[in-house]
Amino acid sequence: MKRQIWIAIALTGIAAGSTAAVRARADKAHTPADGSSERQGILKALPRNYHAVRFTVNFMKVHDGWCWTDVTPLDNKGKAVAEGGPQLLHLKSGKWIVLDLNTVPPDPKDPLGPEDASVGFVKNVRKKYTGVPADIFPKPAH
Repeated sequence: MKRQIWIAIALTGIAAGSTAAVRARADKAHTPADGSSERQGILKALPRNYHAVRFTVNFMKVHDGWCWTDVTPLDNKGKAVAEGGPQLLHLKSGKWIVLDLNTVPPDPKDPLGPEDASVGFVKNVRKKYTGVPADIFPKPAH
């Protein structure tokens, strides 16, 4: 009886470990599909003004509970109602949270900051918010 219990415990541990390993390998930088629950959760978390009813997604990459996105808010006729811009989000307790990029030190070599996501700016973001994967950021324009 004890042997069967130990075998069951060992098999459960192996299964749990392999599931975690598969999940870790499966989670790489990706763009969530249109209409997916992941994409909807991210868009739901983004700030809106009273005219914005939806977003055009210009860029979105997600990896390991982190998201970098650049969106343009639209009204119900599809007209831009404000300037969009990049946002950094983190998944906490199943909910996407927008993080404050204004607290990230600027890159003196690139004054565009999050608008260009230069190597220096990304380095500063990753220093401020530890754990952010580098592969969610777009390649800088220059």
